[in-house]
Amino acid sequence: PDLARPLREHNQAKAGARYTRSRRPVVLAYSESFATLREARSREAALKRLGLDYIWWLVSPQNPLKPEAGMAPLARRLEAARRCASHPRIVAMDIERQLGTRYTVDTVSALQRRFPQVHFIWVMGSDALEQFDLWRNWQEIAARLPIAVVTRPGSVLAALRSPAARRLAPFRTDVTAHFAQIRPPALIVLDGKRNPQSATAIRAAGPPNETLVPARPAW
Repeated sequence: PDLARPLREHNQAKAGARYTRSRRPVVLAYSESFATLREARSREAALKRLGLDYIWWLVSPQNPLKPEAGMAPLARRLEAARRCASHPRIVAMDIERQLGTRYTVDTVSALQRRFPQVHFIWVMGSDALEQFDLWRNWQEIAARLPIAVVTRPGSVLAALRSPAARRLAPFRTDVTAHFAQIRPPALIVLDGKRNPQSATAIRAAGPPNETLVPARPAW
């Protein structure tokens, strides 16, 4: 996708959310998987609480922590994500393929070099937080940008007791205002309507009838 286009729109005087017009530029690097359009829209509502202008939905080639078997081709997952991302300020992209990065720490570093004036926030589901300490150089990720965690069924308590959550506990906040400007490390947990469907189960069952899909967290 044309990454310059949303940035130009974001910086126009009349564009963007009212809250963030005086705090530009603010962008979200978004990593959560969605099984259905309904779940995507519920997450969108929760993320509006952060006052963000854009959501960059990263559809990555392969999750290093999951087997390739059963994973749909990247082009198919990207197209499904674009269908699911019906909001004009949600931009689904395969920028990891374009950048040639495999791990989140490298993707974040590359994005911050390319867009030094942008305030990025990393968002993931609570199930991803549960495994966050297994990500390559996860502490560097936390030191580079604020992290927002969206609760998901069956992983809330376990995630908040995970090694990474315990390490980041002193930096947890409930204040959404100015979250993008908080100096990292910073952690916020967003609760909202939860969908019990599993992207893994959907992949195992074959092509879904409703919009799929496994845009994996960019570990």
